[in-house]
Amino acid sequence: MHDLTKGSIPAHILRLAAPIAAGMIFQTLYYLVDLYFVAPLGPVALAGVSAAGNAQFMILALTQVLGIGTMVLVSHAAGRKDRDDANLVFNQSLLIAAGFAILTLAAGFGAARWYLGTIGADPPTVNAGLTYLRWFTPGMALQFALVAMGAALRGTGIAKPTMVVQVFTVLLNALLAPVLIAGVGTGRPMGVAGAGLATSISVAMGVALMFLYFERLETFVRVDRSMIRPRFDTWRRLFRIGLPAGGEFALMFLYMAVIYWAIRPFGAEAQAGFGTGGRVMQAIFLPAMALAFAAAPVAGQNVGAGRIDRARQAFASAALMSSALMFILTLVCQVEAAVFIRAFTNDPEVLAVAAGFLQVISWNFVATGVIFTCSSMFQALGNTIPSVLSSATRIFIFAVPVVWLSTRPGFQIRQVWYMSVATVGVQLAVSLLLLRREFRQRTGSLQPAVVPGAA
Repeated sequence: MHDLTKGSIPAHILRLAAPIAAGMIFQTLYYLVDLYFVAPLGPVALAGVSAAGNAQFMILALTQVLGIGTMVLVSHAAGRKDRDDANLVFNQSLLIAAGFAILTLAAGFGAARWYLGTIGADPPTVNAGLTYLRWFTPGMALQFALVAMGAALRGTGIAKPTMVVQVFTVLLNALLAPVLIAGVGTGRPMGVAGAGLATSISVAMGVALMFLYFERLETFVRVDRSMIRPRFDTWRRLFRIGLPAGGEFALMFLYMAVIYWAIRPFGAEAQAGFGTGGRVMQAIFLPAMALAFAAAPVAGQNVGAGRIDRARQAFASAALMSSALMFILTLVCQVEAAVFIRAFTNDPEVLAVAAGFLQVISWNFVATGVIFTCSSMFQALGNTIPSVLSSATRIFIFAVPVVWLSTRPGFQIRQVWYMSVATVGVQLAVSLLLLRREFRQRTGSLQPAVVPGAA
């Protein structure tokens, strides 16, 4: 465990952010590798994989419920130097991960056709997405175990083991993708099914490696079979923090689904362009997300230790660094957005949609970076409801006008992008106001948390 209640706040954030960023970059490469090898199969296959990949946002919502709740409670326990409670939270999170995995398998194989039939541009796109999702679903189910273990380590101030495992799994996925998708070396291409299978195999290997790390190297939190039985009091603590955080990603799923639905009349090329541009945008967001994710355990341990002043410093430092990085990336996208897209497609229609999306949406990069930091502070403070409220406000004022505009004569795709930029500005204002109120409520009243029954 690293004690984050002492020493330089910016130094702690940067030390944690570097491996978190590396791990997130390689994690994002899962999807970019799939896009790279699926793109030669044509716009229909690319649109199908992109639409099916949007289901990952629902999985991200559930993993956030688990991951954020685990990270916050473990960081608070680490701040109090309460190893028993940290171990209880970690082992209960593994039990919950198993339950979420079962739910994912049931939903992935039971509701995939209905979901893709709702947002797919045409039957070939639906069929391509369904094929991919069937092979990708086991990998999504296994992600819960990875998230639980990685979140526990992050709560103790450790990020490198998670990063190393993520790098390994992405490299394995990159090796398997051409073999399974295109049949390189085997002469038996699986197409989009191979993309899903490559990811599922890679995630399974990652889970095995993380369990090996906890078994042999980790000391502060460990797998303890005696603690892997339902403790509903711990579940309530975890879900109280995690559910609102997961709600943010569920709203992101809704946001993406609204866009896919609204642009259906423009065909598979438009959906493929939006899907490609959206994946590239997620990759661009990684520096800001890494800084925000690093700030959460730093602030969390200090909240657990009763140091609200250091939690404020963590927000200021992370927000400043994130804004500077995202401003630079905004300029790059304004000058040459297409350079990010050409690595994945040469189709002129897909390229035009993706580049146009990225150029317009880049105007909200700085605001998005600060929003990520606000969300991390809400997590550290143990109250994630304000974060989901700001996201819900943004989704509502985005979805209603977009649905209305899509029914009007002369509707254009760029109107959707402009509406997205405007509503992010509203979300930023709401997040800052709510965070200011949360800090004011905590100032002068925050004491080190005490868990009833803790040793």
